[in-house]
Amino acid sequence: MIAAGTLLAAGAAALTGDTMIAMVVALPPATLLGNLAPVGGQGLYASTTALFVLAYGSYSLPAVGHRLLETLVGAVVGVAVNAVVLPPVHSLHAGKLAVALPRDCARLLREMGDGLEDYDAQRAESWNRSANDLLTALSELYVGRGWDSESFRLNPVRRLRRSTPAPSADWDIVWARVANRLLGLTLTLWETASENRELPRPPDRALDELGRLLSAAADACTAYGTIMAHGDDDEGRDRRDTALADAHRALAALKGRLHGQEPDVGAAIGSLVADCQALLDDLTPEA
Repeated sequence: MIAAGTLLAAGAAALTGDTMIAMVVALPPATLLGNLAPVGGQGLYASTTALFVLAYGSYSLPAVGHRLLETLVGAVVGVAVNAVVLPPVHSLHAGKLAVALPRDCARLLREMGDGLEDYDAQRAESWNRSANDLLTALSELYVGRGWDSESFRLNPVRRLRRSTPAPSADWDIVWARVANRLLGLTLTLWETASENRELPRPPDRALDELGRLLSAAADACTAYGTIMAHGDDDEGRDRRDTALADAHRALAALKGRLHGQEPDVGAAIGSLVADCQALLDDLTPEA
């Protein structure tokens, strides 16, 4: 990308003879190349290199040759160090991201469980943003797993490097489901608190049961995080199973609030019940 940006800038300067016109000519194709080439975030270097070459006026033949030589030397040194001297192993970052998912889910669930008594549209919107952040963290985890897999491929000294294996990809699927349930749940709460929506706010007793359910689900997520961070033991499983049992009892009580409600209120409670039922199904170990 650096070499391409340099050559595009030098060619545009040679054709136009004017720095500003050369920028207009060189920067669009450099940016397009950086976006289309299979180089990920490195594509940014095509347009930035072209900009620096033109801004500093270093597009003469000796200057271009010197920049390309510098790039070649840097590439050779980088490849030599990463391939022979000390090949990196990118396992720690993916492991940290994977273990952080249940902790972040637990924090959001606990905030929701504690704040349902007097929540408003602003608070519900902040919960919804936090649920979206969970999906962003999942995307970062997918990228981290790619780095992890690539760093182990043909790595001659991988056994000598300290590595922290991340949980399996099944772990990602589970927490992707949980994050999507939380996104739907927070969206429903946001709509029930918004004045521009016709979905009414659930009764206080239903919100009390929902708060108990979310707090218990938070305890289950915390137990999952402990299990993944410190190993699967009887104590961690007991805490998880106890929390899930409490959550299911609260869910049964919340379902009981559906009887005798007005249709719109029943629709609001029913939407919350459906999201919570799916959430607990995803948190169940057998699932």
